[in-house]
Amino acid sequence: MRLLFVNPNTSADLTEQGARVARKAARPETEIVPATGRFGARYIATRAAAAIAGHAALDVFAREGRGADVVLLACFGDPGLFALREISPVPVVGMAEASCHLASTLGRKFSIVTGGHRWGPMLEEFVAAIGLTANLAAVRTVAPSGGEIAANPEAALDVLTQACAETVQRDGADVVILGGIGFAGMAERIAGKVPVPLIDNVVAAVQMAEAAAALKLAKPRSGSFSPTTPVRTTGLSAQLAALIEGENAK
Repeated sequence: MRLLFVNPNTSADLTEQGARVARKAARPETEIVPATGRFGARYIATRAAAAIAGHAALDVFAREGRGADVVLLACFGDPGLFALREISPVPVVGMAEASCHLASTLGRKFSIVTGGHRWGPMLEEFVAAIGLTANLAAVRTVAPSGGEIAANPEAALDVLTQACAETVQRDGADVVILGGIGFAGMAERIAGKVPVPLIDNVVAAVQMAEAAAALKLAKPRSGSFSPTTPVRTTGLSAQLAALIEGENAK
């Protein structure tokens, strides 16, 4: 199984960090193929950066999606998720969506702990978009961004542990998600200090992606995620233009 691991920001070091955790979580027969955005923000922390990242994710898929059995969108907040599903002939799993759905099976209410204060309202909007607002206890943001935490994870462990414990106590969370590629691998380090299940967003997404690919279901032939009507484009990369104008990417 070939899993395209798409990080739509431009931080190759974050891509590699996430891919290492993905390989550890994946089945032995799963090949993790990391790919980083070609343009945009080094780390996504605003709606504007997220909008650009959606384009970058499509561009990555157009350039590197050939031969993939499943696509994992490795940015918590899933910029471009629905657009990728629309153009991809194989399943597309978003890191945030997968984590939220898993959390909803493990408890009545889940909370998200992430880095960067603007992600609070952005993730509330995302959870509403996937229909899980009733399951959301809270989004708790810590001062360092995910990128900063990834650069110095040791310094962040106590901050993350405290935020997770507080959302359980104050918000009534039955499950907590550590959201962000920069948090990959950190859940297992602090899980023993958090009194409810703690989800690593990369691990959750990899295992859901493997399950989706293993089902070998066909792409819809009708409905909103059926193959799109080709349209003429201007200013896109050659690969993305070809995909949107009607060339099959696989």
